[in-house]
Amino acid sequence: MLAGGLGRRMGGVEKGLQLLRGRPLAAWVIERLEPQVAAVLVNANQNAEAYAKLGKPVVADCVGGFAGPLAGVHAGMHACPTPLLACVPCDAPFLPHDLVARLQAGLEGAAADAAMACAAGREQPVFALVRRELASQLGKFLAGGGRSMGAWLASLRLAKVDFDDAAAFANVNTREELERFQS
Repeated sequence: MLAGGLGRRMGGVEKGLQLLRGRPLAAWVIERLEPQVAAVLVNANQNAEAYAKLGKPVVADCVGGFAGPLAGVHAGMHACPTPLLACVPCDAPFLPHDLVARLQAGLEGAAADAAMACAAGREQPVFALVRRELASQLGKFLAGGGRSMGAWLASLRLAKVDFDDAAAFANVNTREELERFQS
C-alpha cells in the first residue's frame, strides 16, 4: 500500500491516516487488500510509527526526495516476500475485492511484466501488479529521473485489465472528497 507521499492536495497532512467513518483511510484499504494477497506492506516516508499501529510492516523509499508512488513500488519490490507485488494507494478505500486476482489473470494471460487496472476508459496506474524481478530495472528508471508510474508501466509488457466499477477506484485526495465520503 503506497502511503509515502506528501499529501499536498489534502493540505500537507498524511492522507492514509485521515479518518473516514472513524477509521484511517489506510485501514479501509488494508481491510480490502489483505484477503487478496499473501502479505501487506505499507510504504510510508513519514509517520511510520502511526502506520505500524495498523499491524503491517512499514518500508520507506530507497530513493530520497519523495520521488512519488514509483519510489514506493521500488521499496515494496525490495521487501516483497512473493514474486508479484500488488500496488494500491492508501487513499482508495473502495478498491475492488477481486482486484489482485483479476490483475494476476491479466498478467499471466498476456505473459506480461505488469498488469494495470482500467475503469471507465481511464488507466489507473497505481492499481497494478508487477513482477518483483523488475526491481533493478525500476531502480535504473528512477536513477534516470523517471517518476511517472504510467510511463514506467508503459515501458513494460503491460496487460490492461478492465473493471466495470469506476467508483471502486475513487481516491480521497482532498478534505472535500473525504467529507463527501463520510456519509
